[in-house]
Amino acid sequence: MATVSFKDASRVYPGADHPAVDKLNLEIGDGEFMVLVGPSGCGKSTSLRMLAGLEEVNSGKIFIGDRDVTDLPPKDRDIAMVFQNYALYPHMTVADNMGFALKMAGVAKAERDARVMEAAHLLGLESFLARKPKALSGGQRQRVAMGRAIVRQPQVFLMDEPLSNLDAKLRVSTRTQIAALQTRLGVTTVYVTHDQVEAMTMGDRVAVMKDGILQQVDSPLTLYDKPANLFVAGFIGSPAMNLISGEITDGGVLVGDYVVPVPRETLAKAGEEKSLVLGIRPENFKLATEGIGLDVDVVEETGADAYVYGTLAGLDVDAKLSAQQIVARVSARTPPQRGTTVKLNAVDPASIHVFSDKTQERLSA
Repeated sequence: MATVSFKDASRVYPGADHPAVDKLNLEIGDGEFMVLVGPSGCGKSTSLRMLAGLEEVNSGKIFIGDRDVTDLPPKDRDIAMVFQNYALYPHMTVADNMGFALKMAGVAKAERDARVMEAAHLLGLESFLARKPKALSGGQRQRVAMGRAIVRQPQVFLMDEPLSNLDAKLRVSTRTQIAALQTRLGVTTVYVTHDQVEAMTMGDRVAVMKDGILQQVDSPLTLYDKPANLFVAGFIGSPAMNLISGEITDGGVLVGDYVVPVPRETLAKAGEEKSLVLGIRPENFKLATEGIGLDVDVVEETGADAYVYGTLAGLDVDAKLSAQQIVARVSARTPPQRGTTVKLNAVDPASIHVFSDKTQERLSA
């Protein structure tokens, strides 16, 4: 096992006008499960491939433990990678697929068989060892790909969206298996996904990327409670945080005809700005007698909760078409009716996040 360090690591593809990964600085602890998350094209898979040695590092350094691996070929980095498409050999059995890398490394057959059997036991694959990949389900193939990585006993596991080919139900069960397995093995793991729910539920820490730049790296709960900027605020959480612009006024921020109270010390950080962006998560709204007016467009009842979707009250028809949608989570027993107007207020003033409209950085404590 080992630590992983990116030090100002950049990757610029030939012909590109900006880096795919721009001066990435990231420290991953020994035995840590680190998740890289972000939208398509944000540089997360490129970062992983740079660590694997599959992409050139144009500037900066990458270390595994104390070893500078920036210019080492993939085979000398002591890493094992799990790909999105499984990358299994169709003509080999499960056992042969799992043990192939060991065979190429010259490991004796007895030790090879023992390590394959140990990994198969961990993954519940003992009864599938004689089968070919075509006789397995998607989830079973993914476990074989995991087993192939485990038998190598690497210093670092690299996983590039390994669950994206599975159906929704299987993704949920498999991600819990991967997280539990990583905890048991204690191997440093770097995991790439575009699914923020996957990131939040699996990672010890999560690194959020956008346009090749690291936005924030922290524990899932800290990312949720204290996003560093508007991008992280809108990306982490499902449903997404409501981001509502309003004018600065005495005592707070004016949204529609309601002044949302904001502490004076937070308003003071805005300097000469005339407007701010308020971030309020759906579960931090409550129906009230006074607050932000919402014209209810849709009510989704999910059983335990109901989600109310709408736009700011008082907008004309044309303005509504381009207006940002607001969502609030309310009790499923007493949801408002579609077409009505309700008032929303924050459950707790401390749950209101405040961001600069100009820099998009967080201003609230």
